[in-house]
Amino acid sequence: MSDSLPSGPDSTRVDRWLWAVRLTKTRADAAQACRGGHVRVNDRPAKPASTVKVGDEVRVRLHGTTRIVEVGHVIEKRVGAPIAARCYTDNTPEQPPQATVPVLRRDRGTGRPTKRDRRQLDRLRTEFPQL
Repeated sequence: MSDSLPSGPDSTRVDRWLWAVRLTKTRADAAQACRGGHVRVNDRPAKPASTVKVGDEVRVRLHGTTRIVEVGHVIEKRVGAPIAARCYTDNTPEQPPQATVPVLRRDRGTGRPTKRDRRQLDRLRTEFPQL
């Protein structure tokens, strides 16, 4: 296993690069994200054929989260995950930790809550108002 990154061109299509560095599962997913307005290169909306080069900032919104990465190396072919991770610098801010709150759930098919059940639920809601 070599420590050097594979050689690549000076620039390439953004959809191809997103797929090659494993930010999307398929190139078609990357192109669809571009067409849907979920990809920005240097704060400009990117079409699938937009080019990226070393030093560009790429913002990708996938599955409800936004990733902000800086292009460190341009590749066109998909490579292994450890090598792909070295081709960009992840500048995504950390998400604040989610507060764990007990979830109010009832067994399916038990019918409407009884008066006693409702009182217990009300008591829980006053203890944890964010429910």
